[in-house]
Amino acid sequence: MVVGLDVYVAEFIGTMLLIIFGDGAVATAVLKKSKGENGGWITITTGWGLGVAIAVYVTGWISGGHINPAVTIAQASIGMFPWSLVPGYIFAQIAGAFVGAVLVYLAYRDHFKETEDPAVKLSVFSTGPQIRNFVSNFITEAIGTAILVICVLGVTNENNQIGALGALIVGLVVWVIGLSLGGPTGYAINPARDLGPRLAHAVLPIKNKGSSDWSYGLVVPIFGPIVGGIIGAWIYTMFLSLV
Repeated sequence: MVVGLDVYVAEFIGTMLLIIFGDGAVATAVLKKSKGENGGWITITTGWGLGVAIAVYVTGWISGGHINPAVTIAQASIGMFPWSLVPGYIFAQIAGAFVGAVLVYLAYRDHFKETEDPAVKLSVFSTGPQIRNFVSNFITEAIGTAILVICVLGVTNENNQIGALGALIVGLVVWVIGLSLGGPTGYAINPARDLGPRLAHAVLPIKNKGSSDWSYGLVVPIFGPIVGGIIGAWIYTMFLSLV
């Protein structure tokens, strides 16, 4: 991996692409008068899963394709990634997510105007719980991200010899996490994926947009994934990588 400005640019672009595909899939499914209106959970989870795969294919060969602060911190916690690069990666990921969300808004601006429910508008940008219980929500995000990191490390282990298929399989992992564990909180499993678009929601001139729900957004979808990612990395290191 080349270490320089290019890795930060790659993380910015990769996370931007992820949000364009993921938030775009949500917008398609939930905003009024979209051709994909009422597309449902399968549309949303497929958009996120394939969005991860494509973003990693585009930028992974430059930066490793983390596109997720939880993955970056998890890898650093087990010595797979230098801590010196972590702050720059996280900044680039959040900035890329912000820009991606702005582009989704511009693409669907007329549909935001047609949509009355503020909660639906916020759901395009960020995650939220179906049942608001911070402890349960935190645990859900931690579990989902731990599974993500275990699977990413396992799938990309050199013993599998999957080469270029790795990014596609990681995308499938994100897809199946959404299908299986996404119901309670909308599965952020990525602090940048939630924080960057939530910031965009807060500053964009969206009519009748309501609250950006920072009381939830600054806790659960940021720290749940970070804690879960570290746990997943250590579980993989202690119990699977040495088998």
